[in-house]
Amino acid sequence: MATQIKVPDMGESVVEATIARWMKNEGDTVKAGEAVVELETDKVNVEVAAERDGILGHIAHPAGDDVKIGDVLAVVEEVGTSVATPVSKPTAQTDGAQPAPEPAKEERATPVAKRVAAEQGIDLHVVSGAGPGGRVTKQDVESYLHTQQSEQSSVISHQLSPTKPPAPSVQVSSNPPSGPRNPQSPADARGETRVRMSRRRRTIAERLVQAQQTAAMLTTFNEIDMSAVMDLRKRRNEQFEKRNGIKVGFMSFFVKASIGALKAFPPINGEIQENDIVLKQYYDVGIAVGAEEGLVVPVLRNADQMSFATIEKRIKEFAKKAQDGTLALDDLRGGTFTITNGGVFGSLLSTPILNPPQVAILGLHKIQERPIALNGQVMIRPMMYVALTYDHRMVDGREAVQFLVKIKELIEDPEALLLEG
Repeated sequence: MATQIKVPDMGESVVEATIARWMKNEGDTVKAGEAVVELETDKVNVEVAAERDGILGHIAHPAGDDVKIGDVLAVVEEVGTSVATPVSKPTAQTDGAQPAPEPAKEERATPVAKRVAAEQGIDLHVVSGAGPGGRVTKQDVESYLHTQQSEQSSVISHQLSPTKPPAPSVQVSSNPPSGPRNPQSPADARGETRVRMSRRRRTIAERLVQAQQTAAMLTTFNEIDMSAVMDLRKRRNEQFEKRNGIKVGFMSFFVKASIGALKAFPPINGEIQENDIVLKQYYDVGIAVGAEEGLVVPVLRNADQMSFATIEKRIKEFAKKAQDGTLALDDLRGGTFTITNGGVFGSLLSTPILNPPQVAILGLHKIQERPIALNGQVMIRPMMYVALTYDHRMVDGREAVQFLVKIKELIEDPEALLLEG
């Protein structure tokens, strides 16, 4: 009796996925609980396992296909049942891709790197990893691919350029002869790399465009003197680390300050649902984290109940999971407000874009020493520009400006966070 492998229910808002890669080919033996196929969603990658022992039969969707919840991916036949497709036929791969590399190699390659390698038919054994511990990343695969294509272009260019014998002296002329150009000069052989856009990148693109088309987005700015927070960290960091096993960063201060400001201005912690305004009494703060294929936004649930140490630990866990590609759907669900820090990449000022259905997002930036006027004197201070992008349909400009002023006040007087954050 055959058993179907279907696209599982992957939780809130996830209705489609892309076949990232097949870990087994038709005719391969599989065991119950063994991962057979990897699905890529707009949030995380999900491995789907076989429910029973058997032989992998017909694969309904090759790598690269888009599928929906409940679609049949393949069937598992009972042992002893003949499978129409020979074992050696690489039906589980597309575009000439080779079978999945052996597990020992996979252990030092990120999920995205494995998917790109499978799509391009690259054997990961020949790719050098520049990541921690020799880990192979997407950039390593693309760099290898670019190098190979450049070498091929050079060979083709050489073959297309005919070898010209020395011209007799009587034919030398100061005027170049007219006629067609060399079929391909070195300048023409620049090469291109075409990589299939991942589902996550496609979804990010779609949502960014959707946010711009459906929300009345405006951005307001302010600047914060970071002296007090930096002094507090300098004085307390060693003691904090000994007690909690982690250093106190800037993000926990801004999470606490944001919660204090959200409590003062409830509409910024809400959302619009058709003709209704929904005000939320809980504070699930999303933290934008850089991953290989773009930013992901894991959520600190009930952040108002977290200590500084808990916030720092959770953010560190999210960053590691994002790098390893192990974020779970539960890590990314929901969120009432988002904080993004472009300063870690050197950004001095930017206008963050909304993360629907949220109605506001706080953008942090690089701390830079600048001269400011303070008490009638010009002083050098570590300053940070902050930006709040908001949906004007729900949040008025006055509220947005006062929200940023509240954050400025709390950051410049960190002790106030104990009372209001």
